[in-house]
Amino acid sequence: MRLIFMGTPDFSVPALHALHEAGHEIVAVYTQPPRPAGRGKALRASPVHQAAEALGIAVRHPVSLRKNTDEWAVFAAFNADAAIVAAYGLILPQVMLDAPRLGCLNIHASLLPRWRGASPIQSAILAGDAESGVTIMQMEAGLDTGPMLLRGAVPITAETTATSLHDALSALGGKLVVQALAEHPAAVPQPANGVTYAEKLTREDGRINWQESASAIDRRIRALTPWPGTFTVLEDGMVLKIGGAVPLPDYKHTARPGTVLDDALTVACGTGAVRLTKLQKPGRGMMEADAFLRGHPLPASTYLPSQQAEAPDTSPAP
Repeated sequence: MRLIFMGTPDFSVPALHALHEAGHEIVAVYTQPPRPAGRGKALRASPVHQAAEALGIAVRHPVSLRKNTDEWAVFAAFNADAAIVAAYGLILPQVMLDAPRLGCLNIHASLLPRWRGASPIQSAILAGDAESGVTIMQMEAGLDTGPMLLRGAVPITAETTATSLHDALSALGGKLVVQALAEHPAAVPQPANGVTYAEKLTREDGRINWQESASAIDRRIRALTPWPGTFTVLEDGMVLKIGGAVPLPDYKHTARPGTVLDDALTVACGTGAVRLTKLQKPGRGMMEADAFLRGHPLPASTYLPSQQAEAPDTSPAP
């Protein structure tokens, strides 16, 4: 088919490659404009932009599509059979949704109608879902409300992280969209029951509330690492990023939640405890717990309050 591909982050790249390898003619790639990145704030092209250039595909990166009639005309002039959208980041106006012969198909990283919205991967882990997946859907004006063409599931285990689930769903999305274009499955309306929304994440979502259960805190760490990152704060105000922990849901204690219980960084939760395994001080890289403790001991009875503190800068350490 003659396709337009629209995507921006790493999640979208496997689908672009899968469509190209399947022999489809990708006449244009749309992506977000280059953004300042790194310490020097030099402009950096998106992962999809870089992948498209490597494949020799023309790239367009309009800042906005709203009322951008010139871009609407360019989009329509490609005479595409379909547009494939995967985490593009801009809302497509109706005139663009209607331009391709078969409309626009979205690769959404959840089992719709569960987790419509901006953060479906993280939300599924946070909620303790047993599975996630990918839905190929026909796009319409509503937020992830269009009819479904194909769905594929991936289990969520006690070891699943946002990174591992992202990679599994990214690969699955590429496979399913190629299958959808080959098989032309009938579109099925989303059920009215079971609709949930995944809100856009902020750094504040990464704050650990030690009143929660050990299992809930473990899910938060696995769901929000690396972005926006989870963190706690010492009584002196130092903010510590938490990169990993082992949940101990059956750990019995009578301590105030947030209290360090031993010299191995076991921290009391509302129920149970978690043993912190990776931590990061401001201006330093992420460290294993034993290396962290050599430079910054946190003895038993240290208290980690859950009150407000400035969320840490999650940019990579040098």
